[in-house]
Amino acid sequence: MDTVEKLMKSTVEELERLLNAKNVLGDPIDREQGTVIPIVSYGFGFGAAGGSGGEGSKNGTGGAAGAGGGIKPVGAVIIDADGARVEAIKGMVSSLAEVIGDTATKVIKSTARGRGETDSDA
Repeated sequence: MDTVEKLMKSTVEELERLLNAKNVLGDPIDREQGTVIPIVSYGFGFGAAGGSGGEGSKNGTGGAAGAGGGIKPVGAVIIDADGARVEAIKGMVSSLAEVIGDTATKVIKSTARGRGETDSDA
């Protein structure tokens, strides 16, 4: 099982190297009108296994590790003459929470209108 421990330790050390603020906040991109700092979301999964055994006079050990991951752009910090702000990326990379939040807002406003309330009342 020493092999599995080494594989897991190596995998975790590599993930620690990858998962840091510099990788989540990309390098600033300077333009005449301002600066853009990309923001991304990382996701990783990994596993490892090992064993030993034998048949008759033959013995052996084995181990394996596997990992998968993904990176998704989620927005950017924009610094310009208007100040600093965070802009989310809309469309196919919108989060489920964002979609649910938008839908809930529409339902609440629709329900309020059905009761004769104005948008400022809701």
